[in-house]
Amino acid sequence: MKTDPTFWILARASGMTAYLLLTASVLAGLVLKTRPFRSLKPAQVADTHRFLSILGLGALALHGVTLVLDKAVTIPIIALLVPGASPYRPLAVGIGVLSAELMVVVYASFSQRKRIGVKNWRRLHYATYAVFGLATVHGLLAGTDTSRPWALGVYLAAVGAVITATAFRVLSPKPRPHAKKAVAGPASAADRATAREAARMAAPSAQG
Repeated sequence: MKTDPTFWILARASGMTAYLLLTASVLAGLVLKTRPFRSLKPAQVADTHRFLSILGLGALALHGVTLVLDKAVTIPIIALLVPGASPYRPLAVGIGVLSAELMVVVYASFSQRKRIGVKNWRRLHYATYAVFGLATVHGLLAGTDTSRPWALGVYLAAVGAVITATAFRVLSPKPRPHAKKAVAGPASAADRATAREAARMAAPSAQG
């Protein structure tokens, strides 16, 4: 009796979809910081970043559910929560579980930004790199399509895109914080000079 491959196909498709959405979310976050395209508004990029993140979590949840329902391999529910508890490729699956849990923590931090502080939130957000790295390793080790050229091409393209975007962010010149002050300084001085001149002109009239 052959096993119905429906859930296995869904698990593979949802896993790759979750990885692509994670990659897009990471790239959106990097674009938000560097803004290589000046026509993009930060608010729109931030909304896109969060939207891609929630879509990625949805695809990730579907990936886990379909793996549990699939009969081709045995993956208990506990294996989706505890890294290393899966009888099927425990190391590879455990890395995926750890990546998923970190992804949930990072997304949950959006709503706790004011409570934990902006600096701590930004530090926590660096865990996104760990999420992406672990997800890539998980896909390479656990994915049954890894040996196929198209799948390997997807992983290489994703890693290359994130590395390129990160390098662009690091190497991009940072805005000078005193630039605005330098512009505002002369303007304020000019306003004060104008006010003093107006006061001197008004003084004789008041005395007369």
